[in-house]
Amino acid sequence: MSEEAELIEISGRISSVIYANEENGYTVLRLDTLDGGLTTVVGTLPSAYPGEELRAYGEWVTHPNHGRQFKAEYADRSLPRTAEAIYAYLSGHAVKGVGPATAALIVEKFGDKALDVIEREPARLTEIRGITPRKAGQISADFRRQSGLRRLMELLCSHSLRPLLAVRLYRFYGDDSLAVLEENPYIIAAPHIGGSFSEADTLALGVGCASDDPNRVRAALIFELRHNAANGHCFIPAEKLVPATAQFISVGEESASAALDSLVDDGTVTRCEVAGRDACYLAELCEAEEYVAHRLLAMAKAQLASTSAAPPSGSAAPAGITYAPLQLKAIALAAGSRVMALTGGPGTGKTTTVRAILSVFDSMGIKTLLTAPTGRAAKRMGELTGREASTIHRLLGAGFQPEGERVVFAHDENDPLDCGAVVLDECSMVDITLMRALLAALPPSCRLIMVGDADQLPSVGPGNVFSDVLRSGVIPSVRLTEIFRQAEGSRIVRNAHMINSGEHPNFRENSGDFFFLRRSEERLASETILELCSERLPKRMGIPAEDIQVLTPTRKGPLGSVELNRLLQAVLNPPSKQKRERPFGEAIFREGDRVMQIRNNYDIVWKREGGAGLPAESGNGIYNGDIGYILAVDGETESVKIDFDGRVAECAFDQLAEIEHAWAMTVHKSQGSEYRAVVLALGRGAPQLMTRGVLYTAVTRARELLIAVGREDTALQMIDNHRQSRRYSGLRARLAAGA
Repeated sequence: MSEEAELIEISGRISSVIYANEENGYTVLRLDTLDGGLTTVVGTLPSAYPGEELRAYGEWVTHPNHGRQFKAEYADRSLPRTAEAIYAYLSGHAVKGVGPATAALIVEKFGDKALDVIEREPARLTEIRGITPRKAGQISADFRRQSGLRRLMELLCSHSLRPLLAVRLYRFYGDDSLAVLEENPYIIAAPHIGGSFSEADTLALGVGCASDDPNRVRAALIFELRHNAANGHCFIPAEKLVPATAQFISVGEESASAALDSLVDDGTVTRCEVAGRDACYLAELCEAEEYVAHRLLAMAKAQLASTSAAPPSGSAAPAGITYAPLQLKAIALAAGSRVMALTGGPGTGKTTTVRAILSVFDSMGIKTLLTAPTGRAAKRMGELTGREASTIHRLLGAGFQPEGERVVFAHDENDPLDCGAVVLDECSMVDITLMRALLAALPPSCRLIMVGDADQLPSVGPGNVFSDVLRSGVIPSVRLTEIFRQAEGSRIVRNAHMINSGEHPNFRENSGDFFFLRRSEERLASETILELCSERLPKRMGIPAEDIQVLTPTRKGPLGSVELNRLLQAVLNPPSKQKRERPFGEAIFREGDRVMQIRNNYDIVWKREGGAGLPAESGNGIYNGDIGYILAVDGETESVKIDFDGRVAECAFDQLAEIEHAWAMTVHKSQGSEYRAVVLALGRGAPQLMTRGVLYTAVTRARELLIAVGREDTALQMIDNHRQSRRYSGLRARLAAGA
């Protein structure tokens, strides 16, 4: 709910706290309301204790196991005022060092003044037998700490801001939080706090900040840079950044320009000339781009001394395989180079070439590691090569800094990987920051083989790394173009290459592995998709549901992933008395659901059972794009147990924002994956989503069967729409300049 007028208000005294997560403040409590009833309240209510007065704003919801509850969006809390309530508060362990017995003594001695004594006159606590001066000081200090968090929450909640922000602020700044916030309310929008610019702006303007306050303009500039980084840009030209920011917050361009200068002066923003542009980077993105360019150039130059070496005898083809000239060139480059890029479309022999390169490295005694950006891509890489492959995050030992919110890696220049070569698949998905982390972890003499399809969609994160590497002309590279005999008969492969070159396939030829079911109305298209997934493919063609993936260019609309998942859940995993479920937002998560992790969670613990000669193992981290199935929904522990391809993780209810249903997914989310059967929904969508690159990427996700459902003219329009959103990236220019 966005408008306060829509929120319901309830008041009362906290009777008991049933559950409290200290990390994020999520709390389940019982409230003794003013009308004498007892109500369950859930929400982010950090450090709530029995005896406190609570006024909560939110809505009534119905929990599938626990019934009617009040879901608090935010709340006002005040300390207890009566001796009875103060005893309930202190005996509930609100203050460290005070249990029921000590609480009774304090209240008996000081009555309804007990909390005032604890805060302002702690020395008087020593009048009670058993409380030493040291213990009195500790009790007072902990009470003041709780009071600081409470005042912080009161300030934020008075402006309808999330209580979770108060938790994070206090975790970082402690008793200084209010002073830090008073000096600069826009600290809320900093990455380590996690608030939005809008939330920070609401607070700042609400406490009287001027519209052209330098902190406000600086925060708006940083917001613009981060927002554009999330859309793939490493930098923004100053001539675009300054007016865009000025317009965004309605200030003069001179204010935006002055704020930009101050951000450059303090090192938050790097401003430099790149490819003839006056480029403004977030400092960490500029450093990453410079590092990647420097390291790749050094590796490319190091190989020059050995490029004349003949390929080892291990490059001889296994029985039945004849390498094309470009494949032989790639094998030779890999044998004599420190770095190379290998690209090509479907059916051009990338996997065969990679297998040959691995055999060459084996014959040279080189230990090789295989990696890919996502778990699904790594699994596919392992299946195709017959070797172990892992995600980049797992390979590098990803984790959080102790204070959180920023990913760090165990392997870097100080602790490099133990290998002589790394083969990186699906390189088009790798953004500039992840490439920087991988390069930093390579030993000085390590080789790097980058493999991918340059014509697929670029990375979700900032940069256009693989494309920039190929277009720079500086890094040794090979583009495979010949379609091999075993792939020539595939209409998936043939149509994919036609789409990529801008040609119109004959979509009316329904045969082999490519079919187009034309449906003029989106309602009819969705009905056909449901029938394919629930009846025709599993029952008539023997393709199990877990091997079928519905893809769509869009999230929204009748043929978007959200609506299709809702419909598919109803037919593939309908509700039943035997299946527990949990509503969350607009979705319902049910036992048996197929789900996808949609953001990296480096802390979540997973376990894999042993068996079939494999040992049991455990670890941390479930990553963006990992697919799993819900095993259990537990209302008592407020958690969901999910099996991510053998790794079983437990997700708290308040973490359900990190997963979504995955019977259908956007084409962007499918990158790096391959499915036995793909059902492609083609409806209406924004021009920037309905492009040739999106259609090409969707078609190339299918291994054995592709069925497109929808309007043929939509597919033809996508082929004709060769719109490629320009990304501001300086890597190509840096590589070319350093050659």
